[in-house]
Amino acid sequence: MNVCRGFAQPENLDVFQQWVRWNNPGGMLIHDLIGQANDYYDMRDGEIAKLRTKGDWLKRQALVKDKLLKLAGPFPEKTPLNARITGVLDKDGYRVEKIIYESMPDFYVTGCLFIPDKTSGKIPAVLNVIGHNQEAFRAELYQKVYLNLVRKGIMVLAIDPVGQGEHVQYYDSGIDFSSIGYSVIEHCYLGNQCFLSGVSPCRYFIWDGIRGIDYLLSRDDVDPERIGVTGFSGGGTITAYIAAFDDRVKVSVPCSWSTASRRQIETKGVQDAETIFIRGVAEGITFADLLEVRTPKPTLLAFVSRDEYLSIQGARESFREAKKAYTALGYEDHLELVEDDFEHWMTPKIRLKMYEFFMKHFDLPGDPAEQEVKTLSAAELTVTPTGQISTSLGGDLVFDVNKRETEVLIKHLEQSRKDITRHLNCVMVNAKDISGYAVSETLEYEPFFNGRYQRDGYTLGKYAIKGEGDYVIPLLLFVPYGITGKHPALVYLHPEGKAAEALPGGEIEQLVSRGYIVAAVDVMGIGETKNTVTRPFGPGYTGVLIGRSVVGIQAGDIVRAVGYLKSRDDVDENKIGAVALGETCLPLIHAAAFDQSIDNVTLIGSQISYRSIAMNRFYKIGLIAHEGRGIGHPYEIDFSWGIAGVLTGYDLPDLIGCIAPRKVVLADLQNPGLEPASGELIERDAAFPRSVYSQKNAAGNLRIISSYESLGSLVDWGFH
Repeated sequence: MNVCRGFAQPENLDVFQQWVRWNNPGGMLIHDLIGQANDYYDMRDGEIAKLRTKGDWLKRQALVKDKLLKLAGPFPEKTPLNARITGVLDKDGYRVEKIIYESMPDFYVTGCLFIPDKTSGKIPAVLNVIGHNQEAFRAELYQKVYLNLVRKGIMVLAIDPVGQGEHVQYYDSGIDFSSIGYSVIEHCYLGNQCFLSGVSPCRYFIWDGIRGIDYLLSRDDVDPERIGVTGFSGGGTITAYIAAFDDRVKVSVPCSWSTASRRQIETKGVQDAETIFIRGVAEGITFADLLEVRTPKPTLLAFVSRDEYLSIQGARESFREAKKAYTALGYEDHLELVEDDFEHWMTPKIRLKMYEFFMKHFDLPGDPAEQEVKTLSAAELTVTPTGQISTSLGGDLVFDVNKRETEVLIKHLEQSRKDITRHLNCVMVNAKDISGYAVSETLEYEPFFNGRYQRDGYTLGKYAIKGEGDYVIPLLLFVPYGITGKHPALVYLHPEGKAAEALPGGEIEQLVSRGYIVAAVDVMGIGETKNTVTRPFGPGYTGVLIGRSVVGIQAGDIVRAVGYLKSRDDVDENKIGAVALGETCLPLIHAAAFDQSIDNVTLIGSQISYRSIAMNRFYKIGLIAHEGRGIGHPYEIDFSWGIAGVLTGYDLPDLIGCIAPRKVVLADLQNPGLEPASGELIERDAAFPRSVYSQKNAAGNLRIISSYESLGSLVDWGFH
């Protein structure tokens, strides 16, 4: 069929237009990360397949315990709990003691202790940790559970997790809510700062629970041989963690919980920050290990088949594996699984099985059937005078503790910087390792070509080049008309993608008009490859699990784009520069430090340091506004900009020092609030790279400016 077409056709700048293989570019990054995670799972599966005897499993159990302590710890020293009762409620068949204790000095935990009447001697006690409900243990579902446990003769301590109930970390009295949003958002927001400092934020949740058990065991009416822990959803995750770390927990009942397993990552994806360990998957730790490390202590898993957030297949597979460990140790019946066909919930079937399990292993007589209970109001269960620790007691937030620990890391970096040469050598090693940067010595530069447009004065070609894994990197190549010989070239990066300034009259055209060949690149997670598969934190947090970062992967993409330009006959391989705006400055700083063939760098609107983000309570990088979602969910959280553990080995100013003596422009530097950085902030964080440039007699090659005439003038300076 012949179709008459006009000469003026609208431009489509999508490189993956009508490509069958790459028809889901928004999934390329997460799919590649999942593939890398599965490589680690495959290695782990091979190790598990070799376990046969009780001795084999016990040997692995010891190995896993050691790994878990390294991944979540180090835990703080145990200090006085300074526990106190702020009120007592006498109810039908039980009483409530409102409790405050300090899991660390000045780090307060609120909770309520539910004590059955008519008991004698020491009775069993259960720590109840709570899922992502803003009211925490005051919610009706949770009350139904622990009040039924109380009626069966079990004492229950229900506590507020970080970010929930009376333990909100970013409480704003003006809105009577968190200024960041509900609990999941708080957990990710504070978790990102913990990650920068090399700390898995689950440490705080676990430690609050362990200290809660310390409180229970300080009481004369608690039987130390009958301690249990349970929780649902996020509380189920923390239940599994506490039970894995604290040998005093005899019975564990984690319900509908998530941590890194093959099926979880493949299906529902990673969940919020406290559910993951830094490098957990890379170290071979998965869902099943948290069960096996407890063998042969009684554990009941509870899951629903239609869970919106969690993988029932992953739960079943982990259960089957852990069952082998329990069987090898002679306690097959100590591990059970209960399922129900429902969405994310603690159904009556699951609750009944929980009661039966606790009663069986606590050796309690009676009927396990659930009874109707009269729940209490949230006001009745309020522990502090104002309903918030921050406004009643003050004390430390997670941010405060992490800030103090970060200060120690910064001092180590500052001390190391005194020996510039040695420090820069260490930084190069540390940065590649911590960021998860990976570039092969032999790279493929043959591009995939998918069309070209003729414009006034230049051509615009659509290309894709091979990435590090099973993905390709899309780019737009702008080549001026009539050029002969070899010409200077630029890699151009924009946080909104390669097409953001690609229209006629845009910034890229202005650079082309100055004689530059420009490759506008969508590094993974940007533009066409922007994540469309998971929540925004999905790629970043999956990277945390496997020792990679999106920044490190993007840096590798940039180096590949530079390599492609070097391979072209019309490019002068000694004159390849790079321009980045906003968050894309972060991978470019890494790439330029790692690849000496990047001749000069122009950074517009970059963060000046990771230090400043970790050390400021509020930051806006990676904070994605949700219009019209109200105070409960004003933002989504991203970690594509972050690198877990970065401050344990280097910071952005160190990488700028590694680029010296090549030319660098830092224009419109930003503070963590995405506002212009103050002179004081710039002076502090720019001091080290300035000293490096001075030592190399190249002080004039580092320009730090707050305003500029045009991007083209900055680029011209870089090449001259």
